[in-house]
Amino acid sequence: MASPTGSVSKSGTPSPAVPGSTETPTDTSSIDADATAARPPSQIATAIGRLPTGAKLFLILSAALLPLALIAIFATLQTTRVADAEARARLRVAAAESARSIAIELIGDMTALRVAVNALGFDPADAPSCARAQGVFAQQASSGTRFVITDRAGRVLCGRALPEAVALDSTSNPVAAAIVPNRGLVLAITGPGGETSARAYFPQPFIERIGRPSNQTLEFNSALMLGQDALLLESIDDEAPLDRLETMRTDLGVAGLALRTSIRSAPITSSLIIALLLPLLMWAAAAGIGWFVVDRLLIRPLRQLRAAVAAFTPGEVIDTGTVRTMPAQEIRELGDTFQVISRTVAAHEAGLAAGLVRQTKLTREVHHRVKNNLQVISSLINFHARSARSADATEAYSSIQRRVDALAVVHRNHFAELEENRGLNMRTMLGELSANIRATAPDRSHGLGITLDVAPFLVNQDVAVAVAFLATETIELAMTCDPSAQIRVSIQPGATPDRAVLRVVSRALIESDALREAATRYGRVMEGLSRQLRSALHHDPLVGAYEIAFAVIGRD
Repeated sequence: MASPTGSVSKSGTPSPAVPGSTETPTDTSSIDADATAARPPSQIATAIGRLPTGAKLFLILSAALLPLALIAIFATLQTTRVADAEARARLRVAAAESARSIAIELIGDMTALRVAVNALGFDPADAPSCARAQGVFAQQASSGTRFVITDRAGRVLCGRALPEAVALDSTSNPVAAAIVPNRGLVLAITGPGGETSARAYFPQPFIERIGRPSNQTLEFNSALMLGQDALLLESIDDEAPLDRLETMRTDLGVAGLALRTSIRSAPITSSLIIALLLPLLMWAAAAGIGWFVVDRLLIRPLRQLRAAVAAFTPGEVIDTGTVRTMPAQEIRELGDTFQVISRTVAAHEAGLAAGLVRQTKLTREVHHRVKNNLQVISSLINFHARSARSADATEAYSSIQRRVDALAVVHRNHFAELEENRGLNMRTMLGELSANIRATAPDRSHGLGITLDVAPFLVNQDVAVAVAFLATETIELAMTCDPSAQIRVSIQPGATPDRAVLRVVSRALIESDALREAATRYGRVMEGLSRQLRSALHHDPLVGAYEIAFAVIGRD
């Protein structure tokens, strides 16, 4: 019976889902991708990302080619190991053959000598036993081999004295041995009860001859070893310091003697050194050449192009002459593209510069006309003031004249600073403004005095207009209260470097009925100007001072 839902059956095959089922498959691949993307990069990845492109390329080529170089080195070493194994096999054969020949000779001679020693120990006059021993050693006599049998008193019973006097302890072992350096080998035995003893001398040429293997073409070193003493038998004539030797030590089974045999293994030749170093040299050369080619074709031209673009100044054309000499066509095309863009930018810059020149000329013309218009207005006011019929009308015209002069002063100073656009100098502007006020003051204000203490702050045009009108209104207020008032105008640094404080002090501004009456006329204008300066206008009625803070853009 079919399952009513889209579940998986016991056989592992998903059964079809019923139409209209609300089950939806979960897309885990997108979740895994988001989780992978959210992981921060590792420190290794960050360090690799900081490397220059040339270093990255060198590392990639090195990592890709290094396994090939190692495989070549391992193959060369394996060939050397095979040659060493063959040399060790030849060494084992030669060492076994030489050791067997020497051991058979020494054991046979010492066995015959022991028989004679035992017989002469019972009968010192046993001539047949001595003759048999002499018969055994007769074959080696021509090579210098000899023996001697003596009694306890040292009297020779058989043989003849040895050419070398060697001290031997023949009581601790069945056979005692001693090596005469560069001469030969001495073996000694002792008879029953120590009544007789025998010594045999085997010269080095004799042992060398019997120990030579049947393979005459094999070059080897051999030496008879007894503890730390050695008797050199064979040597390799042209042995060099860098020759590699395989050495084997074979026990002879006689008096602790051993045969040390050495044979040349695969030599360290120049061809072997080249075969080992060549893969590494090819690996380094491939990585270095790859880096050099990419650096010359891509990296260095890109750096030169980047330097040319970094040194680009708007209005100039990028010089890509050094990039053109590089063989990378794509880099040259990219340089040509930057050059075309720089030409376009230069053309636009030239157009903007021409437009700026036209705009500057137009602005100068506008300023010139405004100045002329203000001058015309000032002249008209002055003309009407002279034809006024009453003193009050003349004074009103003069008051208007001073405000127009204030605006003209600001405009004139602004036009003078137009080229540099550093701002208006408050010291210069207030100095000219106070001079105009004194010049246009009425006759009854002949005693008017204005003292300036103004720091050379720079302000923009909007602040300059407001400060000029505010100073004019405050001075007008003091003149209204006292025509001969002494007024001090100062501008000093404010609480912050970008603020300054305008302060107008006069005894005429001390709290009085005249000040309160005049303040109703000038107060609204002064309050409006303070709002334009975005600061509060403070009045100190006891000192007679008005002060307000305003924004500055620097000092001259």
